[in-house]
Amino acid sequence: MAKATNRAAEREKRHRRIRRRLVGSAARPRLCVTKTLHHLYAQVIDDEAGRTLAQASTLDRELREGASGPNRKSALIVAAKLAERAKQAGIKEVVFDRGGYPYHGVVSAFAEACREGGLEF
Repeated sequence: MAKATNRAAEREKRHRRIRRRLVGSAARPRLCVTKTLHHLYAQVIDDEAGRTLAQASTLDRELREGASGPNRKSALIVAAKLAERAKQAGIKEVVFDRGGYPYHGVVSAFAEACREGGLEF
C-alpha cells in the first residue's frame, strides 16, 4: 500500500484498518458514520446480507430544516432520527464504526445521542 499523502487518504487508511476486525451481523449490525464538508450520514448495516437496515442524514427532507452541515447540533438531530428508525426496524444493539474519524467532537456527540436514543454499543 502506497504512503498516504493527505488527510482523506490517512482517514481512509484508518478506516480500512478498523474494518478488518469490525463486522456487522443481523443480530448486531454495524452503525457507520460518514462526514463530508457539508453533510453527515449514518447507516445501520448488516454486512453478512449486504443490506442497509436504517439510515439518516442531513439530506433527509424531515431533517433539512434543523440540521445543516456536519456539526454537533446536526449530529444530535441525525442520531435521534437514526435511533428511532433503528428501533422501528427492531434493532437494539449495534457495533459502532467511526469511519476512521477521531472519536471526538461531532462523532462522539453522535454516538452519545444514539445511546440516549436507545441503541446499545
